[in-house]
Amino acid sequence: MDISHFTDIIDSLKSVSGKLVEQLPTDRISDSIKSMQHLGKLWPPLRIGNHTARIPIVQGGMGVGISLSSLASAVANAGGIGVIAANGIGLLEKDYYQEGRNAGLRALRKEIRKARELTKGIIGVNIMVALNDFHQMLDVAIEEKVDVIFMGAGLPIKGIPIRKLRENNVAVAPIVSSARAAGLIFRMWDKLYKDIPDAVVIEGPMAGGHLGFSADQIEKKEFQLENIIPQVRDSLVPFSHTYGREIPIVAGGGVFTGKDIHTILSLGASGVQMATRFVATDECDADIHFKKAYVNCTKDQIGLIKSPVGMPGRAIRNKFIENSEQGRHPAFRCAWKCLANCKAQEANYCISIALNNARKGMIDSGYVFAGAKAYLIDKIVPVADLFQELGNGYWIATHKKATQRLAQLVSSTRNLWEKYEELENKSRTAGQIYAQSLANLPNHSLSEARKQYKSALAKANSLQLQLIEKVMCAWKLVNEVPGPSETLPIKA
Repeated sequence: MDISHFTDIIDSLKSVSGKLVEQLPTDRISDSIKSMQHLGKLWPPLRIGNHTARIPIVQGGMGVGISLSSLASAVANAGGIGVIAANGIGLLEKDYYQEGRNAGLRALRKEIRKARELTKGIIGVNIMVALNDFHQMLDVAIEEKVDVIFMGAGLPIKGIPIRKLRENNVAVAPIVSSARAAGLIFRMWDKLYKDIPDAVVIEGPMAGGHLGFSADQIEKKEFQLENIIPQVRDSLVPFSHTYGREIPIVAGGGVFTGKDIHTILSLGASGVQMATRFVATDECDADIHFKKAYVNCTKDQIGLIKSPVGMPGRAIRNKFIENSEQGRHPAFRCAWKCLANCKAQEANYCISIALNNARKGMIDSGYVFAGAKAYLIDKIVPVADLFQELGNGYWIATHKKATQRLAQLVSSTRNLWEKYEELENKSRTAGQIYAQSLANLPNHSLSEARKQYKSALAKANSLQLQLIEKVMCAWKLVNEVPGPSETLPIKA
């Protein structure tokens, strides 16, 4: 069963329910059906620290201006965790080349505040450990009391201000690509701070942008999420026991559909991280030409690049990549050494400038980072619509038998409604004949008219009771089976 068919089922159920409510003799039953259309079980919630997201989706942080306040707030409003990326954010400021470090800190603070004005949902910040201003960025995020700080591109071990984090109710989630890295971070936190991170994000090799894998590891089975998730989960068990709390795992990299989300959660993750899918949304902070690059790309155009930061990256092939491979690079000016391990002078180009060019719509003057499944995107949609699509897909994957039963229920309900309408028309006609007969027909004819009217009315009432039972049974199935409700199109 595809997603569009599932939406048709719900729409059909809504239609019959609405028509039935108009015909019901009592407000009590009518109100009961109306109220059922507003209910529904939620996705399994995702709790990180003291913050609980209704929907277990973390929007991945996409640096150099792709995920800022607009996208992050839209995701938070939809029920997920919206994330502002700190990497390269200073390029948004006019004085970046004069005030590189300060421009970045200023821009991050601005975007966090903008997001807070747009949502009351959960807002996170992604800060790369490899940034030379990592600790200053950390301070800004804490001062602005973001809900979660995600830390990747390195091991977040030294100089973590645990006390300030806890005092400001800021949760922490390191981003790793192996159980070994996760175990090392937790052991060092336990030793140095007598504390542990609130969650762990695993990024698999199918993600976009810089990857925590070597080029020869990316296609190997042992490095895929289905193998890494159980390993990371097992490595965290001792810390979960010691500190007496659950340590949620969020996994990302190639997560594209609601069915993919179901697969990841069934492996033991508590949530998923998705980035690529959020690029092709109305609210994404990138230029429209950047978004269209996703819509227009093919599978063969998505490949790996060699980055000045020493890590492979996945991007959509374009003229910039072709020129880079041939050693042709435009002249560039480095504002300051924002990345500790950057080798821009050796590579003859700045990765941040290249990414910023693409972000601004100059696609052939920079990199368009994208996940392995970006080619599957065929249109730009609102974030709310994307959540609905993912919710429908998750429902179907999680409850195949329930969905099939619901389809059968709705089909029989629709057929029953057609019969009811026919009988309702007959009883109305019989009633009119009976009313006219009261004055004009002899007693024996009047008796026959009354008999036909009462028979048609009784049959219609009987069918109405069956309809009420079936409609309520269908809505009960939608509501009682655990799955996404906020994203299901079931509101009256």
